[in-house]
Amino acid sequence: MPFVEELKAVCPACDFVVINDCSRDETGALCRAHGYPTVNLPVNLGIGGAVQTGYLYALENDYDIAVQMDGDGQHDPRDLAALLAPIERGEADLAIGSRFVTGEGFQSTPLRRLGIGILRGAVRLRTRHTVTDPTSGYRAANRRVIELFAHDYAQDYPEPESLVTALKSGARVCDVPAAMRARQGGASSISEWKSVYYMLKVTLAVLLHTPHAKL
Repeated sequence: MPFVEELKAVCPACDFVVINDCSRDETGALCRAHGYPTVNLPVNLGIGGAVQTGYLYALENDYDIAVQMDGDGQHDPRDLAALLAPIERGEADLAIGSRFVTGEGFQSTPLRRLGIGILRGAVRLRTRHTVTDPTSGYRAANRRVIELFAHDYAQDYPEPESLVTALKSGARVCDVPAAMRARQGGASSISEWKSVYYMLKVTLAVLLHTPHAKL
């Protein structure tokens, strides 16, 4: 898994864990072969359940900061220091790595950018806060948000909904420039045409979402 080796090279002092959500590829075997810390889920929980498992792991192991990264190589570990900085300075509770702050790196397809723009507007309408890249899975969370997400995390395409959870619960959320890369492995769970269905479904979810927990 080149991405994990890249992370280890860039940030050798960082702990990490791989959440293996019943993958049907060689993820489990590769993790065992390389000795990577791994949580192997007994049933497929989907994106939200897998991510929430990571936050539960961080909470139960008493971490002060947790960073969420996709396993397909889109997130550059070299942006990690910038992502962590507002959390470490106490300026934010949740930092979002955004490809749209500077416009550098892979910007996704026009259709998906349209969908992201609509979701950006929905989050702003619901929370009065603008997050430029509401679908970004590159995030750093402090202890307060770790505990929040461990107990309340959307399960179906969760990134925009979890932003509403955080903001409505009083979390300070900020954007941090992050240059996304084209997918280096695997396949998206959302095809190009399914993006339309995703956009409509998640927009409604964002507008109707009510957090169950508070910071």
